Amino acid sequence: MSFIESLDAFLATFVYYAWGKPLLILLVGGGLFLLISSRARPYRHLGHSIDLLRGKYDDPKDPGQVPHRQALSTALSGTLGLGNIAGVALAISTGGPGAILWMWVTALVGVATKFFTATLAVMYRGRDAAGELQGGPMYVIREGLGKKWLPLAYLFAIAGLCGLLPVFQSNQTVQLLRESFALPMGWVGAENALTFDLAVGVLLAIAAMVVIIGRIQRIGRFAVRVVPAMVVFYLALTLVVIGYFWDQVPAAFALIFSDAFTGNAVVGGTLGTVVATGISRGAFSNEAGIGSESLAHGAAKTTEPVREGVVAMVGPIVDTLVVCTCTALVILLTGAWQHGEGVEGVSLTASAFSQVFGHWGPLLLLVMVVPLAFSTIVTYWYYGVKCFNFLFGPRWQWLYSALYILLIVIGAVASLNIVNNVIIGMYAVMAVPTMVSTLILSGKVNRAADRYFAKFDPLKNKAQ
Repeated sequence: MSFIESLDAFLATFVYYAWGKPLLILLVGGGLFLLISSRARPYRHLGHSIDLLRGKYDDPKDPGQVPHRQALSTALSGTLGLGNIAGVALAISTGGPGAILWMWVTALVGVATKFFTATLAVMYRGRDAAGELQGGPMYVIREGLGKKWLPLAYLFAIAGLCGLLPVFQSNQTVQLLRESFALPMGWVGAENALTFDLAVGVLLAIAAMVVIIGRIQRIGRFAVRVVPAMVVFYLALTLVVIGYFWDQVPAAFALIFSDAFTGNAVVGGTLGTVVATGISRGAFSNEAGIGSESLAHGAAKTTEPVREGVVAMVGPIVDTLVVCTCTALVILLTGAWQHGEGVEGVSLTASAFSQVFGHWGPLLLLVMVVPLAFSTIVTYWYYGVKCFNFLFGPRWQWLYSALYILLIVIGAVASLNIVNNVIIGMYAVMAVPTMVSTLILSGKVNRAADRYFAKFDPLKNKAQ
């Protein structure tokens, strides 16, 4: 067995145990506890989130680095894109159609989880070594739980350094460019495919460097322009496909529900594989309970922590319940998942679009994938820098940035299995300190929310 095969086997085993029952219970069970303890408050105040995103309560003098809208766009740029396209395809090819239902479960409880984690990210902001105000799970643990819990903060930061890498986005972007554009155009053959992948990886790295120089402010401005436009464009594409197969939509939903509790579509018929795949892929898609999105929400300009929690809870709805569902329906309705043996990731989704749009399908998908994948790459740099600075301070930040840029190039030519397993495994590790700290501090969030929403209750205000 070669070194690559041994490493691949080791990482696959690590992911299997990392995403075992204890973590699934922590994520889903913890999310249910937060939903119940808040009396479903996040769902009751979705309208307020729209006002916040419109900038109704923005104050440029508030502490923080970016407005609510840019904070959400940055967080969504870290989740939307390949997690919704390649991630959904991987979920179906690995766990069958039933995995989609378990992705929905993570989103439904994730609305509450994100409300709590983002609120805490602002409530317990702390100063980094350079004296700059920062938010995120490691600062929540340090400022909210005290020194005895610091090992959990370090665990999150270390896992974040390993899991919030650009290799998956780079890998899948290059794969789609090669198979959907370069190969049909005759620009690439078997003999020079590696050269093409490397060249695209270098171009992505250079473009990322340009945006990264502007830090979170430039990333926020970039994300707020790119993310909404690409989501609307992608939804329009998927709705065309869904409309083309409109009479088969009920059967597709029936398949998702039946397979979620039987696992018949999975090789070996293992129900546990369906559940684990759906929850892990759902977490990778919307990041609820993982904590990475809190790194973006912690930068929001506000003096009211609950406001950012209200904004953040929109994420799982857009990301998983809307975009991921559309991707899943495209793959199921076209039958690409049944005829795509050996095809995985973004190529499976591209194959599904080809069923309706012909050779234009992958190219249309490309228009949406490249900007969103790129926005994820630059957002993950920001997340990683915050983890790095927490561990080592800002002095050596240039070293991390240089390594990150290099990994964009390496990811372009790396094995998908190894890349996928490293990231999914580290996401599991990041979830532990995030969920533990959130559950311990949840009572403080509920009390802060009671005070905050009382201001918007006309009956209570009239009584006062």
